Amino acid sequence: MRKTLPTLLAAGLAAAAFTTSTQALAYGAGDFFTRFGVAKVAPTSDNGTLADGILSTNVDDDTRFAFTLGYRFHDNVGVELLAAEQFKHDFTLTDPDGNIIPGSTKHLPPTLTVQYYPLGGTAALVQPYVGVGVNYTRFSSEKVGIPGAELNFDSSWGAAGQVGVDLLINDNWALNAAAWYIDLETDASLDGNDIGTVKIDPWVVMGGISYRF
Repeated sequence: MRKTLPTLLAAGLAAAAFTTSTQALAYGAGDFFTRFGVAKVAPTSDNGTLADGILSTNVDDDTRFAFTLGYRFHDNVGVELLAAEQFKHDFTLTDPDGNIIPGSTKHLPPTLTVQYYPLGGTAALVQPYVGVGVNYTRFSSEKVGIPGAELNFDSSWGAAGQVGVDLLINDNWALNAAAWYIDLETDASLDGNDIGTVKIDPWVVMGGISYRF
């Protein structure tokens, strides 16, 4: 997946250099838009340790329906909010002897970015963009395979970066591919006692359809 995304976006950017339109699609200032499709949250491969380094952590991927809402207040500049179904991640805690403790958690990751469209206001049918912003992640329904134990993950604020591309079909519809990198860490507690920080730092990769109005 980490190789597929750069390949897809590079292909879109390369196409933008050679593709022009025979009609003006007025792709720019004043557009409201929504993008919707399937998004995969893929945490970093190293999620850190808990309990003073005793327990190594591993957080699995999850895929859900996602959508965005946005507005272009300039041909080249806009804002976009990412929202989604509640993601559910299974995770494992492994002690030095190799014993595995399973667990799971759910989260919502709304992310707001300010975007730059280098070809905004032009007739190009391929419209790449980049963005930077902030993410808020709220965790819920934490479970851990220790009888009677209560696990809690704190909510998280962090920076986010974004790359994406729209492949315009007509005045309203486009194919879309996008990815966000999110600085996401959460403090964990077990039965009210702090046990460390889980480093998630995921890529969120989304493919779907864009509609502007």
